[in-house]
Amino acid sequence: MSKKISKTKKMLIEVARELFAQKGKRNVTMNDIAEASKRGRRTLYTYFTNKEEIFRAVLNKELEYIVDQAKKAALENTDPDIRLRNLIITHLDAIKHVVDRNGSLSADFFRDIYEVERARRKTDQQEIDLMRAVLVEGLEKKVFKTIDPELSSIIIFYAVKGLEVPYIRKTLTREFEHQKYEILEFIIQGILNKPEHH
Repeated sequence: MSKKISKTKKMLIEVARELFAQKGKRNVTMNDIAEASKRGRRTLYTYFTNKEEIFRAVLNKELEYIVDQAKKAALENTDPDIRLRNLIITHLDAIKHVVDRNGSLSADFFRDIYEVERARRKTDQQEIDLMRAVLVEGLEKKVFKTIDPELSSIIIFYAVKGLEVPYIRKTLTREFEHQKYEILEFIIQGILNKPEHH
């Protein structure tokens, strides 16, 4: 029974996400979501009290995708320095993918920045934890200089987070695509214990 319920809930979230993406959150009503889902208002209100609640569910689902991608990058069987670079690129590409696929919802991502930031607290911490684990491994293997992995993971994560908006808005993308390894080298060169191989 609960599997069926969660399947219905997932479907409602995806229907809402598509509507928000097409029209923007402000122009979508609970009625619209109920009609598009072909499940009716009663079913919708069984799972969600209001539009804000379903928007948060959409946001959380999209943020989970970003963390899932980061986890894959963090678990790759490569050297810690390469994995750290891949983790950074994966983060930016996953953020860009989420915003691109959500069309006009991307405007809501920026407009409702406080709501987005509140929703991101948990997932940001998960990504910082992944980075810290890579840094700890790199310290053990003497790939990185003696650094505080706790503090370094936070600084690197927020440096990368600062690139998100220009990357998404395409002011960075072309240049970043050509020079991403040089940019990442600039971000992490202070912690590398060896000269960069070219």
